[in-house]
Amino acid sequence: MAKWLTGLRLAGYGGAYFFAAGAFMSYWPVWLRDRGVTDTEIGTLFMSRQIVSVVATLSVGWIAHRLGGPRGVMVTLGLAAVVMIVAYDFSTTFFAIFIVTMIWGFMWSPPMPLYDGVLVTETKRHGLDYARVRMWSSVAFIAGTFVAGIAVERYGPPWVLYVGLASIVLLAPCALLLPAAPARARGVEPSHAAIKIGGLLRQPAFLLVLAATGLCAASHSVLYSFGTLTWRAAGIDDITISALWAESVAIEIVLMLFGGWLLAKLGVCGLIGLGLAAGVMRWTAMAFTTELWALVLLQALHSCTFAANHLGAMAFLQRALPAHGAAIGQSLYYALGTGLTQALVYQFSGLLYASYGQHAFLAMTLVSTIGLCALLLLARTWKGGLLVGQT
Repeated sequence: MAKWLTGLRLAGYGGAYFFAAGAFMSYWPVWLRDRGVTDTEIGTLFMSRQIVSVVATLSVGWIAHRLGGPRGVMVTLGLAAVVMIVAYDFSTTFFAIFIVTMIWGFMWSPPMPLYDGVLVTETKRHGLDYARVRMWSSVAFIAGTFVAGIAVERYGPPWVLYVGLASIVLLAPCALLLPAAPARARGVEPSHAAIKIGGLLRQPAFLLVLAATGLCAASHSVLYSFGTLTWRAAGIDDITISALWAESVAIEIVLMLFGGWLLAKLGVCGLIGLGLAAGVMRWTAMAFTTELWALVLLQALHSCTFAANHLGAMAFLQRALPAHGAAIGQSLYYALGTGLTQALVYQFSGLLYASYGQHAFLAMTLVSTIGLCALLLLARTWKGGLLVGQT
């Protein structure tokens, strides 16, 4: 019973966060288009938000590390996110949207690595399966996607904000339910964070895993920015588009259920490699087709390009870092691995899509290929144990 309650407390925050994430990821570009934002400007907004997110994730992760736990920081950011959603609703010009987006990037991005840090530490401490707890975030993502699609179909693009707000108001209460940081994490010396950052960034294996997993995540940039817009332009209705997004995460849940088994069979590098190889296939095909039957098959590959890559990254951090380094390790992963890499790729995505439309997906094939090269170097560098000299 105690283990079940711990799992429920851990899953609650992810459910609230990812319900809103599902609504925003699938329909945020539609909301932006409705406000008169162009394709190039959409790329600029995504890139600028990611750059802010890099700084925010590193600084907030450092603050959480010094405070000895992320819970109070997550409550504060959850409350601030509510305020920023209201600010978005009153933003009608590109300049106003840009300013709010910069602040939003500071509020929205840092909680995710902090939450994953809690999950990695607490699931290990209580003997829970990380993948199975994280799976409920994917369930919430599907629900958010469907609700957003139905709301946009019936009431229009402004409802993307209102759907997201419905779960964002739950972030602070759910953060309060998360377990407090273990005593050993609270007892870490304040200076330890800075030493750990410097030590980690001198580790070739850590840098290579940031490159491989970050490029795999960044290869989704065209899909996240322009996937819905591309499918709408091809005549696919919003309910079907919601189903496509939901399908990708539903298949992802299946992989999460078997995540432990896959990790045992493939290892950390094998899981990340599965994601990158699937990306090469997925983005190449998406550059040339909007046929519904093909999109159904290609969206199923999200289980690899996102879930397998993410599980591989989390397994690396769990195995390569001590428990007291979870918060700062997660922050570096999200800031430099996925954050900074995506920031650069998002801007190119906007420029490429404005010039080449759907064929911009081919650039994501190249991104995945470069990630595979980094992974091959990682497989030769890291032998599966704790990194030495990181503390």
